[in-house]
Amino acid sequence: MLSIRLSRVGKKKAPIFRVVVQPKTRDPWAKTIAILGHYNPRSKELVVVADDVKQWIANGAECSETVWNLFLDHKLVEGKKIAKSHISGKRVKTMEKANADKQAKEDAAKAKAEAAKLAEEEAKKAAAEAAKAEAEAAKAAAEAPAPVVEEVAPEAAPETPAAE
Repeated sequence: MLSIRLSRVGKKKAPIFRVVVQPKTRDPWAKTIAILGHYNPRSKELVVVADDVKQWIANGAECSETVWNLFLDHKLVEGKKIAKSHISGKRVKTMEKANADKQAKEDAAKAKAEAAKLAEEEAKKAAAEAAKAEAEAAKAAAEAPAPVVEEVAPEAAPETPAAE
């Protein structure tokens, strides 16, 4: 199977890549079937022969992820970008578990906040009802006639004969 990929050329710390067509299993620095152009990552300059690229893709050559994304950026092909990194199944499970735990904590916090809000609303209602009942009691007390309290004069105590 043929692959369109990058092969590094250029000086140390000044990379330039060739866009080459090779069998997928061959070393990137081995002989190539065709050189389609070059890419300078410093200036982001991609120089390729667009007709040759389209012909190789039409004939079944697959692009590496990096090359495919470069071609998309320079509008040589149409489609979606391909993720360059691959996550192992074990790591995916760990990430899903962590996300599930995080979601559970958020749901618990949300439920706790909602319960506190409901309790606060009920306390406000109870306080409002108590204030209303107290106001009605005060109003009823103000409207009711005050009980008349008569002062009774103390009766004269019977005089006891004094012993002489």
